[in-house]
Amino acid sequence: MAPSLLDLAPVVPVVVIEDACDAVPLARALIAGGLPAIEVTLRTPAALDAIREIAGEVPEAVVGAGTVLTPGQVTESVAVGARFLVSPGWTDVLLTAMRGSGVPFLPGVSTTSEVVTLLERGVREMKFFPAEAAGGTAYLRSLAGPLPQARFCPTGGIGLGSAPDYLALPNVGCVGGSWMLPRDAVAARDWARIEELAHAAACLRTP
Repeated sequence: MAPSLLDLAPVVPVVVIEDACDAVPLARALIAGGLPAIEVTLRTPAALDAIREIAGEVPEAVVGAGTVLTPGQVTESVAVGARFLVSPGWTDVLLTAMRGSGVPFLPGVSTTSEVVTLLERGVREMKFFPAEAAGGTAYLRSLAGPLPQARFCPTGGIGLGSAPDYLALPNVGCVGGSWMLPRDAVAARDWARIEELAHAAACLRTP
């Protein structure tokens, strides 16, 4: 059985790529730093091309699509090589499309009712978003008692300093973040700096 997306690494980098030419060296820097799962958000015109480039040129990467909002984006993302899908929220229509995609997916939740509804539908792994604004570690800790079967990848406002607090929770498998991808480093194509920051993130472990 393939490992869960939540168990590949303690951190899933959330990547915004403006130029598809940066996709391959950026992915290689993240992997060299120990972060194999890479979420490329569909926030830019270059995103699908970036996923295609990483999928084709960096086979050791587990590249996925983030900010997935529509069934059309599900289809497009899988067609270019996305190996997982992440949404900031979900609807029945989007959930049906993600479930039918054939790849792992993390629908976004921020309330207890959303978590319970997904559990009813057989979904146990979710994105908790926006993590800090939606209640952070205190909220997730409160969910662990009544809903221990749900596991989360909290994303949104998390940094190197707060990530260990999330990873210490029993219902958190990994966290999503972009702190290892500072804009100035990406703009300067400073892949060595990104690799160093990725390594620091990959070394985070649950106490």
